[in-house]
Amino acid sequence: MINRTKLLIIGFLFLVLTPGINSQNSINQSRESAITRAIAKVSPAIASINVIQLKEYSTNSYFNDPFFRYMFPNELHRERVKSTGSGVVISSEGYVITNHHVIENALEIVVTLPGGKEYSAEIIGTDKLTDLALLKLDGHNFPYAELGNSDDLIIGEWVIALGNPFGLFDVNNEPTATAGIISAVNMNFGTMESSGRVYQDMIQTDAAINPGNSGGPLVNSIGQVIAINTFIFSGSTYSEGSIGIGFAIPIKKARAIAAELQNYGKIDRDVAIGIEAQPLNSRLAKYLNIPFSNGTIIVDVKPKSAAENAGIKTADIIVSVNGILVNSMYDIADVIRTNDLRPGDKLKLRIYRNGEYQNVILKLAHSNQG
Repeated sequence: MINRTKLLIIGFLFLVLTPGINSQNSINQSRESAITRAIAKVSPAIASINVIQLKEYSTNSYFNDPFFRYMFPNELHRERVKSTGSGVVISSEGYVITNHHVIENALEIVVTLPGGKEYSAEIIGTDKLTDLALLKLDGHNFPYAELGNSDDLIIGEWVIALGNPFGLFDVNNEPTATAGIISAVNMNFGTMESSGRVYQDMIQTDAAINPGNSGGPLVNSIGQVIAINTFIFSGSTYSEGSIGIGFAIPIKKARAIAAELQNYGKIDRDVAIGIEAQPLNSRLAKYLNIPFSNGTIIVDVKPKSAAENAGIKTADIIVSVNGILVNSMYDIADVIRTNDLRPGDKLKLRIYRNGEYQNVILKLAHSNQG
């Protein structure tokens, strides 16, 4: 039998040592958080995208002029340029979402996943308008990220940007993580004149996004991808890096574009309304006795077209489309473009006919249907 003295010593040691053990476990547990768990969950699906692109340039300032570029085409220089970006694997088959500008004009694309294994990537399809692209890795059974709901975001909730800023992924073959909050949603920038891309319904975050982060995921605190990091505002140039104002494409839009690219290899925006129109001006308005001079007057309606099916008639004046004032066919086309509308989508037209305003719903047709 263990005597009384030995029992007292064992009990004393237990009381002294147990709090220390429990305290250490408590400290270790407190270091883990929703952020660390989200990073651990998504990191295996983060892709470093290394691209060799073909770029054209001229060292002669005259060749900024289109005329001189046309007259002296051989003076343009072409070279292979290396660039980096990010992406996220979205299926076990190896499909990867990234930005169009990451792989634009690519001659070669090599994707590296955490751990350092490299894969050749096939471009399944790209969409310059929304700045999205879908790649396919050669292989199977890839780790992939869970996609979340970008319609259900809370201003101020924690988010993490994961990717390959400044090529740092290649240093240790692991993605870099930065954390911040959702700063704003539904940020509409319309068409970017320099690129022709349309950035609508963007998510703003102050999580640091830097060159190389483009195409990587923005993740919520439960490890779901809620957006694709795309561009930032900075002091003057993108190369300066983050000042805490970054923007990401909602995953709802990215997932829809990716699905269409996977199924068809391209995005079909070949829509038709079936009208000919001209801008209304003060002289024409006075001649037609119209009490305003802004709008688009219909001069012809194509038979069996979307416009005819909607009841549009010659001499109708389109005042607005989807609540936006229009003065030309270009304005109408811009509404369709910036809202990324397709055949089957609907336009709400505000028209003026015989002295009265009317609301008309027009269903867009495919161009081969008129």
